[in-house]
Amino acid sequence: MAIEALVREFEQVAANPQAQLKKYKEAGKKCIGVMPYYAPEELVYAAGMMPFGMWGSNKKTISRAKEYCATFYCTIAQLDLEMLLDGTMDLLDGVITPTICDTLRPMSQNIRVAMSEKLPCIFLAHPQYRKPEFGMKFCHDQYTHIRTELEKIKGSAIADADISEAIRVYNKSRAARRAFVKLASEHCDVITATKRAAVLKASWFMGKDEYTEKLEALNAELSALPVCNWKGTKVVTSGIICDNPTLLKIFEDNNIAIAADDVAHESRAFRVDADETGDPMTALCRQFAEQDYDVLLYDEASNKNRRGEFVAQMVKDSGAQGLVLFMQQFCDPEEMEYPYLKKALEAADVPHIKLGIDQQMRDFGQAATAIQAFADVLEMRK
Repeated sequence: MAIEALVREFEQVAANPQAQLKKYKEAGKKCIGVMPYYAPEELVYAAGMMPFGMWGSNKKTISRAKEYCATFYCTIAQLDLEMLLDGTMDLLDGVITPTICDTLRPMSQNIRVAMSEKLPCIFLAHPQYRKPEFGMKFCHDQYTHIRTELEKIKGSAIADADISEAIRVYNKSRAARRAFVKLASEHCDVITATKRAAVLKASWFMGKDEYTEKLEALNAELSALPVCNWKGTKVVTSGIICDNPTLLKIFEDNNIAIAADDVAHESRAFRVDADETGDPMTALCRQFAEQDYDVLLYDEASNKNRRGEFVAQMVKDSGAQGLVLFMQQFCDPEEMEYPYLKKALEAADVPHIKLGIDQQMRDFGQAATAIQAFADVLEMRK
C-alpha cells in the first residue's frame, strides 16, 4: 500500500536523524543545527545549507552535559549539548541557539563555551514585545545577525531573492503539514498516534522541498480514502514535544486518536506563514510577531486568558473529547501557566490530564494508568 510505504520512509528518517545528517554531508551540503524554537530556518535554506532540527533525543543518556548544566535544566536542552559533546553532531557546520526561555538563555552560553573550538554558535534573542515597531526592529537586527553569521559559514552573501524563494518553499511545506494533521484526524485508523508523530518529526531532518513532495503524495493517498468511522475517543495534545513512540503507543492501546495538537515540536512550528511579497527579512520578522498562544511568548492582552481559551476552543473545533497536556519536567513557564490553562479548560467543560514527561523516561507505568483512566472518562462522556 502506498500509504504504508510513505509512512515507513518518514518513520525511518524520524528514527535515525544521524543517518540523515551523514547523507546531506556526503551530498556536499553544509548543515546547521537549529535548537528550539522559532528560529528563521528559511535563512539557512536560502544559504544553500541544510537546517537540522535539534530537539533532544529519546535514546540517549545525559553524561558529559552534566559538567555544564544544572540538574534542573530540561532534558531537551541537556541532550542537545550532550549530542554536541559526544560526537553525535560532529558533522554540523554551525548551530543556532535561540534563547526563548530561562533554560535556553544560559544553555546558549554553555554551548558556546563547550563548542567554541569545534563549530560556530549563532546566538538568537527573540523580542518578547514582538508586535510594536521597536520589537520588529530588534527582531530584524537579530535575524540580520544570523544572516551575517551564515554568510561567513557559506563563504558568500545570501541574496534577498534566495530568501524570498525559501519563504515560498517553507510556506508550501507548512500548508502540507496543516493539511496532513487534518487528514490524520479524519483517517486515524490508518495514521495512528505514533505514525502521526513520526511523519511530523521527519520534517526536522529533511530538506523542506524533499519532505513536502513526499508529504503531498501521502496527503493525496489519504484524501482518496473514505473518512473513517472512528469508534474510539479523540484528544488534542499540548506541550513542547511528545514524540516518544513508547508513550504514544499507550494511546493506541487505549483506542485514543489525536484530533489536533498545540505542540511546539509539531503544529506551532507551522501555524503561521511568512508573507511572500515585499522585503523577505521583514516578512520573517512579521511572521514571528504574529505567533500567538504560546506559553513562551508574552501576550500583550495579559489581562485575558487568551491562550487557555484558544486551547479549549481547539479541542471543541477539532471534535476531540479532551486534552492531554505533556508537561516538560523542569519547564517553569509551563508549570506557571498551568493554573490559568486549567481554569480555561474547566470553564469550557473540557476534561484533561497532565502528564509529566522528559526524554529520560524509561518507565511508563504511571502514564499508562493515567491514560487508560482518562480514556474511560472520555468514553463515558461521549
